[in-house]
Amino acid sequence: MADPTRLLGERYELGEVIGYGGMAEVHRARDTRLGREVAIKVLRQDLARDATFQVRFRREAQASASLNHPAIVAVFDTGEDSGPDGTTPFIVMEYVEGQTLRDILRNDGPLGTARAIAVCADICAALDFSHRNGIVHRDVKPGNVMIPPNGTVKVMDFGIARAVSDSSATMTSTAAVIGTAQYLSPEQARGESVDARSDVYSCGCVLYELLTGSPPFTGDSPVAVAYQHVREDPILPSTLNPAIPAALDAIVLKAMSKNPANRYQSAAEMRLDLLRAQEGQPVEATPLMSDEDKTTAIAGVPAPRPNANRYRPAALPDPDAEDRTRRNHALGWALLATALVGLAVAAILLIPRLTAEPEPQQIAAPSLAGLTREQAETRLEADGLQVGEVASDVSTAEQENTVIDQSPPEGELLDPGDEVDFVIGEGPATVVVPQIIGLTEESAIAQLEAEGLQVAPSRAQSSAEPAGRVVDSAPMPGATVAENSSVTLFVSTGTLALPSVLGETCDSANEILSAAGFTNVVCANLVTAEADPGTVVSQDPAPGEVSPTNRITLTVAEAPPPPPTTTSPPTTTSPPTTTSPPTTTSPPTTTTAPPP
Repeated sequence: MADPTRLLGERYELGEVIGYGGMAEVHRARDTRLGREVAIKVLRQDLARDATFQVRFRREAQASASLNHPAIVAVFDTGEDSGPDGTTPFIVMEYVEGQTLRDILRNDGPLGTARAIAVCADICAALDFSHRNGIVHRDVKPGNVMIPPNGTVKVMDFGIARAVSDSSATMTSTAAVIGTAQYLSPEQARGESVDARSDVYSCGCVLYELLTGSPPFTGDSPVAVAYQHVREDPILPSTLNPAIPAALDAIVLKAMSKNPANRYQSAAEMRLDLLRAQEGQPVEATPLMSDEDKTTAIAGVPAPRPNANRYRPAALPDPDAEDRTRRNHALGWALLATALVGLAVAAILLIPRLTAEPEPQQIAAPSLAGLTREQAETRLEADGLQVGEVASDVSTAEQENTVIDQSPPEGELLDPGDEVDFVIGEGPATVVVPQIIGLTEESAIAQLEAEGLQVAPSRAQSSAEPAGRVVDSAPMPGATVAENSSVTLFVSTGTLALPSVLGETCDSANEILSAAGFTNVVCANLVTAEADPGTVVSQDPAPGEVSPTNRITLTVAEAPPPPPTTTSPPTTTSPPTTTSPPTTTSPPTTTTAPPP
C-alpha cells in the first residue's frame, strides 16, 4: 500500500494500488481540494526514467482527456510530480466501483444472451465515440470494461490508444505485439497498420466470450494465439452454447472477419445489428467464408468432377453417334443464342443502375442522452445531421441542462442533413410555499397539498396563538422549493413554557416572564429570614406549560424587623465622704436581646 501521506501535485492523496496497466500503476486516491474519491494512474517507477515511455504516457493522457462519454471512464486532470527520482507523469480519473467483465466471467461464467447484447452494445457506443474523436483503443478486452453496481458499462484504460493520424504501427520497439493476444485483430498480429475496424474485431472477440464463457482462440503462447487470429476461423458460438441464436453467430463472424473490409465498418454499425438482434429483427450480418480460404466461382464454368482426369477404357463404336453429334451441335448453338439474348437483356436493365447516382449512405441517429445542448449540437453536426427543434421540460436535478429525450430515437437510420429534435432537462418543477401562518392545521395541509407539496408530521410548539393554529413552517412561507417537497408544520399548543424565576429579584423575574410571553405578574412579599431579601422564593403556577393569560404570582422574601434592645437602669452612687476612699463603679452589664 502506498504511503497515505504522499501527495501528488500538492492535491491528490495516494492510497492503495488497485490495478496495473501496461505502463502504469493505478492507485485509489482522494482529491483533497474537492473531497472526492478518484483513481490515479502513475507511470511505473521502472519506466519513469525512459523518455520514450514518458512521451507515450503523456500522449495517452491527452487522448483520454478528450473523451467525455457516459460509457467511458472520465479523465479529470493530468500532471507531473517531481521527486528524488525525477519527474513522474500521472492521470487523474473517475473512480468506478464494481467489477471488470473479466472478474464477472471468471466468477459467474457466460452472460445471458440479452445481457451480453446490452453490454456489447454499450461497448460499441463508447468505441464509436472514441473513433469519431480520432482515437483507436487497441486493447479492447473484458479486463478493460468495468461494470458498476448499477449495471452500466465503463470502458477504460486507453493505455495503448494513439491518435489515428499518428504512426499506426502496432509493434513496440522490442517487437512485442501491443494488445492482449486473445483479442488481437489479424492486422495487429501481423504488425500492420490499424484503424477503428481493429477495435470492432476485438469487440467481436469480447462478445464471443460473453456468450460462450471462453475466448475464440486459445493456445500455449501468445504467438500461437496470434497465429490462429490470422489463419483460423473460430468455432461457431452456438456450437458451444446451443441457446445462442443464429443472428448472434452472424454478428460475431462478421465482426471477426479476417479481412477488415468484410467486418462492420464502424462500431456504430455493429451496435445497430446488436440492437436489431435484441428486438428480434433481421440483422444485416451474414456468415462469411474465411477470407483466407475464399475462392471465386466463375459463372457458367462447372467445377471439375471427381476422377474426371482418370484413365477410362475405349468405348465400342456406336452407329448412332454421328446423328447424336449433329443434334448436340444444333442444341449447343440454340443454347448459346439464348444466353446471348439473356446477356443483352441484362445489360439493358443493369446499365442505367450502374450509371445512376449512388444513393447517399444513411446515418444512424446518435445517442444524445446526457449531453449538454452545445455537445448535442456538435455531435449532430459531426454526423452530418441538422439540429431540429430544441425544447425543454422538467427533469430530475441530475438531468438539468442535459438532453433527456430526442426524436428520431437513437439508432434510427436517417439521410444526411435530416433534423434531430431534442429536449433539454430544466430540473425539477418548483412551487412557492403558500402563506399558512395562523391557519388551522387542517387548512394549512389542504393548501400545501393543493400546491403539490407533501406535509411532514407536524410538531407541537408553545405559542400564545390558540391551540391548533400554525405558528411556523419549514421551509417558511414564500420559499421556492421543488415540487413534491416536504413541508413541516409547527402547530400551537395554546400554551407557553413558564420558566422558573426562583432566586431572581422581582424586577428581573418580571423581565424574564415578559420575554416568555407572560405579562400578568404580581409580586407579594413574605417576611422570612430563610432567603435573601428581595428574591423570589416561590411562584404560582409552577414552571411548565401555562396559558399566557394566567396570572403569575411571585412570592418575594422580606427581611424581618430587627429585635428590640433591653438596657439596665442606671446605678445611683452615694455622695463622697471625706473619710472614705472614692467608690469604684461596676462596669455596665450587657443585656442580650431575646431571640426573635
